Amino acid sequence: MFKRHKSLASERKKALHSQRATRFILKDDMRNFHFLSKLVLSAGPLKPAPAVKHSKTTHFEIEILDAQTRKQICILDKVTQSSTIHDVKQKFHKACPKWYPSRVGLQLECGGPFLKDYITIQSIAASSIVTLYATDLGQQVSWTTVFLAEYTGPLLIYLLFYLRIPCIYDGKETARRLRHPVVHLACFCHCIHYIRYLLETLFVHKVSAGHTPLKNLIMSCAFYWGFTSWIAYYINHPLYTPPSFGNRQITVSAINFLICEAGNHFINVMLSHPNHTGNNACFPSPNYNPFTWMFFLVSCPNYTYEIGSWISFTVMTQTLPGGLTA
Repeated sequence: MFKRHKSLASERKKALHSQRATRFILKDDMRNFHFLSKLVLSAGPLKPAPAVKHSKTTHFEIEILDAQTRKQICILDKVTQSSTIHDVKQKFHKACPKWYPSRVGLQLECGGPFLKDYITIQSIAASSIVTLYATDLGQQVSWTTVFLAEYTGPLLIYLLFYLRIPCIYDGKETARRLRHPVVHLACFCHCIHYIRYLLETLFVHKVSAGHTPLKNLIMSCAFYWGFTSWIAYYINHPLYTPPSFGNRQITVSAINFLICEAGNHFINVMLSHPNHTGNNACFPSPNYNPFTWMFFLVSCPNYTYEIGSWISFTVMTQTLPGGLTA
């Protein structure tokens, strides 16, 4: 009997232990479930996965015809709507290597204006097939080359006349007559003017990357070089007559010339760095620099200073060609 009581007592103890263990497990499970539910509620509703948008890219077919013969040259396919005329010229050159991009002019119709390189195909397309007319513009040169040739020529030509080369002037008259100080001053001012032009072309002005026909270079050089030769011939001539009012006329004109040159330079620097408001470029306005106060009177003071420089040079040397250049 004693053994039976012992076994019953041990079984009751085991049952009590198992019941307590079960209660602890249930409590832990409830705590875990409560914690998990709080976590889910704090995370908020489930967001659906974003739908993938498939963008449809529109392609155009470019038919290029010869503007003179109206015959088809080639067809460019799969040209995107964001492509520009410059891109079309590049693809045209790959398809037909003899047509160089710098020499090609594209038109929507024969006799119409040439399309700018920045124009997009989408802006001129009326349908999926676009017809363009190609014209060979001839030999082209860059705008930087044009400006450098325009300004380098006068600088060197004037120095040749200043040296009084025997093939230009009579050697006997050159040796017999001394130069007036205004002749040296005129050479100095003329060199400053065109050296400023050259430096601004290289470091200040934002020259277009486009090209221009070779004939425009020839015409521009003929104008600048011809007027320089005309001016330099009279100022550096052995029989040159100095200004009527002497040193006072020379000094005042030279100071005014230097002021106009400085003003022209500062205005060009301002115009090359316009103020921007959003996507629009604002016209420069006067600031602390006194040379910019000319904006109160005119909209483009660089031309005003340019005219002032040549008028001052004309008065300083008292020669007619300088005034006509202005």
